Amino acid sequence: MANPEESNPLLTKQGDGERNAKHGEKKAAPTKPVSVESGQNVGRGAGWTADGLPLGYGSVVGEPVSRAQWDSSLFACLGRNDEFCSSDLEVCLLGSFAPCILYGSNVERLGSGSGTFANHCLAYTGLYMLGNSVFGSNFLAPWFSYPSRTAIRRKFNLEGSCEALSRSCGCCRGVIEDDMQRENCESACDFATHFFCHTCSLCQEGRELRRRLPHPGFNSRPVLVMIPPMEQTMGR
Repeated sequence: MANPEESNPLLTKQGDGERNAKHGEKKAAPTKPVSVESGQNVGRGAGWTADGLPLGYGSVVGEPVSRAQWDSSLFACLGRNDEFCSSDLEVCLLGSFAPCILYGSNVERLGSGSGTFANHCLAYTGLYMLGNSVFGSNFLAPWFSYPSRTAIRRKFNLEGSCEALSRSCGCCRGVIEDDMQRENCESACDFATHFFCHTCSLCQEGRELRRRLPHPGFNSRPVLVMIPPMEQTMGR
């Protein structure tokens, strides 16, 4: 009777391994699975950060993935000549003449809960009117609206102003190595962007959200349509 181990083609015989070792044949190392999006090796350290961001699979376990760039620059208020041209112009007009509506729409699209538009729009309007009447400019609203930029940056893993400056100019590299310090620096840059370029920052955030997220009011539910049966006639 034949040995079951010899008849099984999936089992490797011990003699074959010894003969391959004698002839100097080396066994090929197993290949690691490769991530399609990042092109890096996928190891056992795959996971997610506390903010819901994916972790990279480089040589260091738990290394964060590289941050993405904003879809449009800060000063591209008129948009670009593509399918989003009409919405870009709408965002530019809202940011110039009704920033309270644009800010409320951005926070509502970001998905912070029900009644978000009215609450944030009214609070922004109060600060906007108070700042213009007391200080003569929109001085108080940026203190209230800048956390939305930080939330957008964290939600889509976008690079901050410090990272963009380091990438373009090559300066400030290796100065801040702690993640907490880097995040605090980016939050301060978010506030500075809202304070000094408030209208442009609102428009940039509006364009980014419109390209990435649909408006919550346009999420239509499927409707069941009943079609009556056709009239039937009896044959003669």
